[in-house]
Amino acid sequence: MEQGKVELDKITCSTLISACVNTGEWVMALHFVSRMAQRNLELDTIAFNTTISVCETCGEWTKALRLFSVMVQSRAELNATTFGAVISACEKRGRWKAALELFSVMPQNKVEYDTITFSAVISACEKAIEWEQALHALNVMVQSKVELKATGFSAAMSACEKGCEWEKAMQ
Repeated sequence: MEQGKVELDKITCSTLISACVNTGEWVMALHFVSRMAQRNLELDTIAFNTTISVCETCGEWTKALRLFSVMVQSRAELNATTFGAVISACEKRGRWKAALELFSVMPQNKVEYDTITFSAVISACEKAIEWEQALHALNVMVQSKVELKATGFSAAMSACEKGCEWEKAMQ
């Protein structure tokens, strides 16, 4: 290593990606993921999830979905954090169908639902006035015995109200 230059190894790249979360530098985070791939450094679940989260925070849902696809192709371990970040990215940009599709494949990938994924998918349905889908997700949430949060109930009720189905919200 030359004097004054930092060796880009897995730990350095992962640290730099994490720093991008705080600054919202999704382009830089993707750059470091690319550099890791170029150098045949292991792209683990943490590096992927962190980069997906940066994209989600910055509203870059297509980049988050692309990273998710790369993650699946590379056989990296998917977890609830992975799905929560990608679903949230879709939710923030009004991509409720993509959010529902991701939500529906969680069991196939042996990933258990959690409060974050439920809240994100219900919120995506609420924003799209897809009250039936919001209620369905809420029902799945109850059946799966995931901790119920007020945000999930509130978003489902709001979806019903926006869809002129306020009576459904009372059930």
